[in-house]
Amino acid sequence: ARKGIEFSNYYKISDWLWWYGDYSVSRARFTEFDPAGQFIPGSIQNVFGSGLTVQSETGLYGTLGLRFFGPRPLIEDNSVQSNATTVLNAQIGYNTQRMRIAVDFLNLLDSKNQDIAYYYASRLPGEPLGGVNDIHFHPVEPFNVRASLTFKW
Repeated sequence: ARKGIEFSNYYKISDWLWWYGDYSVSRARFTEFDPAGQFIPGSIQNVFGSGLTVQSETGLYGTLGLRFFGPRPLIEDNSVQSNATTVLNAQIGYNTQRMRIAVDFLNLLDSKNQDIAYYYASRLPGEPLGGVNDIHFHPVEPFNVRASLTFKW
């Protein structure tokens, strides 16, 4: 079962400046007793996102956003957790009534955080036949730039 609360907040500071802030906190547990533990591996307990957007209906716009995922249990007894993950992204673009061109700057600070993590046994050459329990993870994508062109009709 998952219980929690989420706050989504948007505030128009001026005609051209917006702020957003989202926060979620939850508690996820197995509903049936398990001697291994009650935590659900990979269930996120705290998520936070915030950013500023500068824009008008047409013309130049930009946004800067921060995303944070708190540590997650990786096994049922919560004795092993993933690291927290923080990523900063930005977008700049130009809008017309018929088209939008944008450039995204993903992972601006080139964070080496974990995008997703698992805990299980694996075996490298020379290690015991049963393997060694360890955290395996997919890193956050490194800093990259993406461009897009969107037509509206």
